[in-house]
Amino acid sequence: MIFALFVIGQETAFALFGCALFAASLFVYVFYQPDEVEAGEEKTRYLYLQERKEATYENLRDLNFEYKAGKLSEQDYAIQRTSLEDEAAAILAEMEQIEKARATVRKGTRPAGVRTNGGRA
Repeated sequence: MIFALFVIGQETAFALFGCALFAASLFVYVFYQPDEVEAGEEKTRYLYLQERKEATYENLRDLNFEYKAGKLSEQDYAIQRTSLEDEAAAILAEMEQIEKARATVRKGTRPAGVRTNGGRA
């Protein structure tokens, strides 16, 4: 009888030890932060706009498909299409502004009479 209690006690202790080990492992896995974290590429406003443009064009294609499939009424189609076209136009306009600003920076526009070599001939 005493041996049976001792065996049950060992099994309980072993189970508790296993649970504690699992909990500690889980805690380390969840909260451990490595010294170097790999970061993805840095997103610029232009890249974000390109993604939005592609998503908007895809939404327009889906909208046309749903309208042709008879899932949308003429009025709903017109409203949603106008909204998506306005969004695409705004995105394209902002992308064009960014491209113009980049072109201006690349050209290195300077006021007239300013020399780049410190004023030396």
